[in-house]
Amino acid sequence: MKKFKFTINGNDYAVDVHGIEENLARLEVNGTPYNVELHRQVKVSKTPTLVRSAVKQQVNPDIKKREGGSAHPVLAPLPGSITKLEVGKGDIVKKGQVLLIMEAMKMENRVLADRAGVVESVNVHQGDVVLQGDVIMEIV
Repeated sequence: MKKFKFTINGNDYAVDVHGIEENLARLEVNGTPYNVELHRQVKVSKTPTLVRSAVKQQVNPDIKKREGGSAHPVLAPLPGSITKLEVGKGDIVKKGQVLLIMEAMKMENRVLADRAGVVESVNVHQGDVVLQGDVIMEIV
């Protein structure tokens, strides 16, 4: 909020400017609020406004119940690109084994299995870009 003092025709005025949006100013003159329309051309920003749609969580309908339990999704820990797949569909994996390597924030990150099992499906390929939380593979 900006405060100004004006003298018009010998009368003093205390003006508080609460805000200006496009061509409408919200003012308070000597304690009385006013909405004042400005007669000026509204500046058009040269910088485009970026509006992103909400990220929809991927739900894979192929996740099926098995006799020993259900498929366990392996989620992308952060946004990045897949640089190397270490396992494929049908491979047996141990807890802590490297599943894939992805590049994120100019660093290579190893995605490890958090449980032992068999790779049910691989939902990404080398070079794919993923967002945080995307299902990249499923282990049964």
